Amino acid sequence: MHHQPRPVLPRLPVLRLSQVLLLVASLSQAGLAAAADQALPSAPQPGGATQTREGDGQVVIHATRIREDLRVDGRLDEPAYEAVAPIDDFVQVEPLAGVPVTERTEAWVLFDDRTLYVSGRFHDRSPERWVVNEMRRDIPNVSNAESFGLMLDTFHDRRNGFMFEVNALGGFIDGQITNEGFPPSTDWNPIWNVRVSRFEGGWSFEMAIPFRSLRYGAGREQTWGINMRRIVRYKNEEAYIVPLPQSLGSRRGLMQVSSAATLEGLELPPGGRNLDVKPFGISTLSTDRRAVPVVSNALGGDAGLDVKYGLTQNIVADLTLNTDFAQVEVDTQQVNLTRFSLFFPEKREFFLEGQGIFAFGTGAGANTGGGDVPTMFFSRQIGLSRGLAVPIIGGGRLTGKSGPWTIGALNIQTDSDPQVGARTTNFTALRLRRDILRRSAVGVLFTGRSHSTVAEGSNQTLGVDGAFSFFTNLAISAYVARTWTPDRIGRDLSYRGQLNYSGDRYGLQLEHLTIQERFNPEVGFVRRPNMRKTSGLARFSPRTPSLPAVRKLVAEAGFTYVENNAGVVESREQVGTAGIDFQNSDQVRVSVTQSYEFLARPFAIASGVSIPVGGYPFTTLGLRYTLGQQRPLAGTASLDVGSFYAGHKTTAGLSGGRLEITPQVMVEPGVSVNVVDLPFGRFTATLLNARLVYTMTPRLFFTGLAQYNSSNHTVSSNLRLRWEYLPGSELFVVYTDERNSEVHGFPDLNNRAFVVKATRLLRF
Repeated sequence: MHHQPRPVLPRLPVLRLSQVLLLVASLSQAGLAAAADQALPSAPQPGGATQTREGDGQVVIHATRIREDLRVDGRLDEPAYEAVAPIDDFVQVEPLAGVPVTERTEAWVLFDDRTLYVSGRFHDRSPERWVVNEMRRDIPNVSNAESFGLMLDTFHDRRNGFMFEVNALGGFIDGQITNEGFPPSTDWNPIWNVRVSRFEGGWSFEMAIPFRSLRYGAGREQTWGINMRRIVRYKNEEAYIVPLPQSLGSRRGLMQVSSAATLEGLELPPGGRNLDVKPFGISTLSTDRRAVPVVSNALGGDAGLDVKYGLTQNIVADLTLNTDFAQVEVDTQQVNLTRFSLFFPEKREFFLEGQGIFAFGTGAGANTGGGDVPTMFFSRQIGLSRGLAVPIIGGGRLTGKSGPWTIGALNIQTDSDPQVGARTTNFTALRLRRDILRRSAVGVLFTGRSHSTVAEGSNQTLGVDGAFSFFTNLAISAYVARTWTPDRIGRDLSYRGQLNYSGDRYGLQLEHLTIQERFNPEVGFVRRPNMRKTSGLARFSPRTPSLPAVRKLVAEAGFTYVENNAGVVESREQVGTAGIDFQNSDQVRVSVTQSYEFLARPFAIASGVSIPVGGYPFTTLGLRYTLGQQRPLAGTASLDVGSFYAGHKTTAGLSGGRLEITPQVMVEPGVSVNVVDLPFGRFTATLLNARLVYTMTPRLFFTGLAQYNSSNHTVSSNLRLRWEYLPGSELFVVYTDERNSEVHGFPDLNNRAFVVKATRLLRF
């Protein structure tokens, strides 16, 4: 069919940070004025109840001002804990929703002129059964133990919040919740303190969170949202200060900001324009035998600077100069037996902080990039080219909230690098999102790069999205986006709509996604271009009180139908899954998958093995058993057997593995072995990795990652010591080594580097 040529629209400009600042300043001042006009309830008188329930069932927590100093040691031996009644009405979500927690649980919310204190005393009749196996900061397994979680909705918008967790070993997590997304972003690392202690028959903790480490609205007297959670892991029990539906179990309850209690009585200091300056120095010794010319034991050094400044109480600017990420752990290798690109997650701290603000088109939470939905802003496109680092000259970022507006803006300048073919390039991302209704939002995202990677000229992306949440479990999200690339105008749209009902007993998901042929977001990531995808998934998961060892049965049925924009069917899949969730948190799943793949061109699946053009039906039987994270040996063991491109494939693996040697020493193994027997050739793709972790304190730990990938014939290692010697100040010592495993005998060296990096936080 002949299509009329589409009119060429004016090319959107690449925004500079100065232009963004003017827009943000006007929005933030308007938002602050509106916030200042809101009347907030007065603080309760000392000695009143610390926890009450309103007539509509809403839980209200009353914070108590203290006059004496509070020593943060976890022991709870100050007079305040005797004078102030504890919060003790915790109710279960799992395993018995609405039933009181089985072990006595007490918590306090106190404050003085500078600090918010949250403390807890947790009694337990079986301390010998405690699960305590993680001490590192910001590791999800912290909450897979005897632990406490706190959520603070400091703007009381019932959408966003800050999260703090601590377990009985002293391991802790801090993170940001954006638009009730799960999981939260744990790359927000504020200055705060937490200590734990044990007593006969239980454990206790004290958190001290400086008000200047948080963002909140204008006014001395404040009303926030708050939720608290206690996990008794050996019972697989989860309890909160507010009743929650069981669909929000498995640690998701803290993310449901709209269901939180109300925190009243806070009297906060006026917000100042805080300034944090963080210089760094770095020294390197490197060898690269694949570089031209060869680099051998080259000694180098550099310095840089990061600055964080509060433009207002709610809007923060981050500036970076001569940015370096040598301390970041290397990527975990993956086996790819598909014809599509692999996705490697962002690990660089500057880009991770506040990344949820730039999430686009996926409803609550950030797009992790693992599926077919395009990631419109993917920060790994900045400072990396063909997997190699490109120098970052500097840049800035603005994030925050002003009234109903959530604001994110980023502008980064990278330098040229002839060795990887990178040109000096400016990158821009601008995100605005407005809250509407009770739990919904609409927004716009713009991204641009000054030099396209596929044409002469710049590249831009502009999109509009909406996320609509109804009741507790129903969500609808949609987006439409367009790209501008020289000589690629027309057929350059992508759009998506999704309905998701995530009840405890029933679940339903329906989706349609279109990516046109010339859609090209070059500051994003598209795994599978030129496609129209329709998919659905239905779930039935009843609870089984008649089976004491079983918490829930699971049955799922799903389909996926993918064609290209010419109407040719490229993929079909029908999958049925049956499973059991046990009371001890183990899970088992059995699945049968029937699928079809059409190859329009030959596909080189392995060295010397290519699959010709044609259509190929598959049938695969899968078995997975997940051992709960509280076990000394945890992880998911899997086995998949079935047909594969006119042949046969058997895959055995272990993912998410963790072997506890002591609470401070553990090994995290991973295995994937793929035995493929095709008419066009036979091969085995093997991936082995193991991470050794030694945690001396939550702020001082060593990790060693070793990997072997038969697909690219590499053996690599990454040794990393991280020490937060002062709050916000860190020392990194890193050694990285990559070798070629194709040679006989000991693998030949490709490259290696030894890096020492030190940062120092200065607060003004």
